[in-house]
Order: sequence, then C-alpha cells, then structure tokens
Amino acid sequence: MEYFVEKDSIVREIWGKGDTILFIFAGASAEFALSKAVDWLYFTGRLPTDPLGRLFSTVSYARAIVFSEKQAAMGAIDSIVAIHSTVEEKRGATIPDWAYRDVLFMLIGYSISSFEMMERKLSRDEKQEVFHVFYRVGKRMGLNGLPQNFEEWEKMRQEHIIQNLQHSHYTTDLFLQYRKHLGMMRYSILLEAQTLVVPKKVGELLGLRRISYLNPILGIYKLSRSLKADWLFKALILPPDYKNEIKALDHISTG
Repeated sequence: MEYFVEKDSIVREIWGKGDTILFIFAGASAEFALSKAVDWLYFTGRLPTDPLGRLFSTVSYARAIVFSEKQAAMGAIDSIVAIHSTVEEKRGATIPDWAYRDVLFMLIGYSISSFEMMERKLSRDEKQEVFHVFYRVGKRMGLNGLPQNFEEWEKMRQEHIIQNLQHSHYTTDLFLQYRKHLGMMRYSILLEAQTLVVPKKVGELLGLRRISYLNPILGIYKLSRSLKADWLFKALILPPDYKNEIKALDHISTG
C-alpha cells in the first residue's frame, strides 16, 4: 500500500507524539493571532468561539494526511481546499496564497522546533523531509510561489514573518478567547509554551519573555514519560472536557 508519508519518515514520528503536537499548536496559536489574514478565521467564527475544538479538528486533518494511504491523504487535502472555497464564496473574496503559505510554513517550523525541544536535534536531511511533506501538501492544494527546498523555505519563512505579521485588535481578542476557554492557569502555561517555540520576532510582537519558566520543568516532564505519567501533565494543560481527545493524541503508531 502506498502512503502519502512513508512509514519510516521523521514526520510520522513528530506527529505521533502528543506532547510535540501540543507545542506545535502552542506556537501556531501565537502566530495565527498575528497574521494579517486572521480576519478570515473571524469570518467563520470557529477559532474565536472554540479555539480548542479548532485545534483538535486541525490535528485530525493533519494526521489524516500524515498517517493515511496516499489516496485518502489527498482526499483530506482536497476537503481542506473545498472547505476554504466555500468560505470564500460566502465572503465574496479570495484567501491570498501567502496566507496559505504562512500556515504551511508554521507547520514546518513548529514541527521542527517542537520536536527538537522535546526529543533531539534533527539532521538536515530530516528537516528537508519535513519540508518536503508539507511542500507536497501545498502543491496538492494548488498553491503558487512555494519554495523548492528547505534552504529556500528558511529564507521565505523569515520574509513572511516580517511582512505578514502584525499585532492588531484581532490579536488582543484572540488571546482573550484563549484565556476564557483555558482558564488562567492553563492560559499561563500556554504563554510559557509559546515563549519556548516561537521565532524571536513573533515573541517580540506578542510581548513574550525571552526565557520561559517551563525550561526547568521540561526535564521533569521528560522523566514522567519514561514512567508513563505524562498523561497527567497533558490533563493539566487541557480542560477535562477534552479528556478523550487528550488520550487520543498518542494513539497513532509511528512504526
């Protein structure tokens, strides 16, 4: 059976670990809030009214691409395109290609930074593999102006961060929604997680500290994984209403 992502790919290892996924979406939640195209997320209303539901929905789509056989994965990508096309029709406007590229760039960047923080440094070839998987997602979506290799992506990533991010009233409101849905303690943990993984410019725009209080706790957390107690930390990070979704984060086999 042919898969969209090979079974021995580093991308499967990254997206098969629940804690890595949580850090990916901690970073993405910060950057989403700064996007000059964040008004599109407010048009649908899904992100501000249910940010955690949106997170787990996105996880399910990403995993359908990463872990499914090729035709099913391409079907998942086509579904994403169809959903956004419907939104465009309702609004009578077109989501710009750079906004789609920004999302792909986030997934590449935070997949790498989150895994390296939680596990180990990735080789250049492994980083290229992460890039290549999401490049193929972008090509299937019909996006223009994609970088052709990891080196081009690194350059374009920095350009996009400078050109396409700004602190706006949407930024302020979205972080208020994060706090409302997470509660103060979990919201504080989110901010610390974001501090660990976001690029310097993103942290500056959000007013995040340069050093996170989570740094010394990460060692304890990594030890808890070997003792099979990491589920407790995940339960502390996310509300109890999402207990089943939390348990499912580690249910995908990477072998």
